[in-house]
Amino acid sequence: MIRALTIAGSDSGGGAGIQADLKTFQELDVYGMSAITALTAQNTLGVQGVFPASAEALRAQISSVLDDIGTDAVKTGMLVDEERINVVAEFAQDGKLPKFILDPVMIATSGAELLDPSAKEALMNKLFPYAALITPNIPEAEAITGIEANSLKSRKDIAKTILSYGAEAVLLKGGHEEGTDTITDIYYDGAEFRYYTVPKINTVHTHGTGCTYAAAITAYSAANKEMKDAIYAAKCFIHQAIMEASPIGGGDGPVHHAAHRTAEKPPIFTEVEQG
Repeated sequence: MIRALTIAGSDSGGGAGIQADLKTFQELDVYGMSAITALTAQNTLGVQGVFPASAEALRAQISSVLDDIGTDAVKTGMLVDEERINVVAEFAQDGKLPKFILDPVMIATSGAELLDPSAKEALMNKLFPYAALITPNIPEAEAITGIEANSLKSRKDIAKTILSYGAEAVLLKGGHEEGTDTITDIYYDGAEFRYYTVPKINTVHTHGTGCTYAAAITAYSAANKEMKDAIYAAKCFIHQAIMEASPIGGGDGPVHHAAHRTAEKPPIFTEVEQG
């Protein structure tokens, strides 16, 4: 079995976090394992509470999985604060996080803070250098770099800045872009920019989009797809999941993780620019 480990928070509503990651892994024929950084009381209306796991509990979960089952790829999501970042960094520094996809989860769609603001520097300095790919959305990327993502040039500058911390590649997601009929994600690996563009879907049911997208990349990476191809396949998966999302709950519903079984593959326009 192909194996993937997610290190993230638990979403009691089932749309994001650990639950979204494991659903995605299962859909893509990957054996999923988890280490929970925090419990959240969460639903489609927002986050009502965050209850961190102890550093000892987090370390024990990761060790338990890696010492016995092992993994072909690792994804991190909500890491809560510097204490839990330090735990993950121990494993990264020891070379125990292969094909490490880092989703810098900072703020929930509802606006709730999911990373202590004081932990931003620790995330950048202690984990970014070990990542095969970092997948920020626009608000996260702006918070990380201090650069406003208001043009193609500024977004390319953001990607270059994030890459300078030592990661192998960056994927700047464009889902928060306003005033366009399309969404473009920008990939940068130091040698080239690659643009992945899809039609924008008019829906509020996007809860768990970032987690699911990064988990799909992780699953395809675990299966030995080259990163650019893993992103392309994951983009298909998340676009289908958003396209087929249903109104669950009274707020912004989750994406539909099984949509790829029946939905048509979306048109994805890719463009490559040397950089």
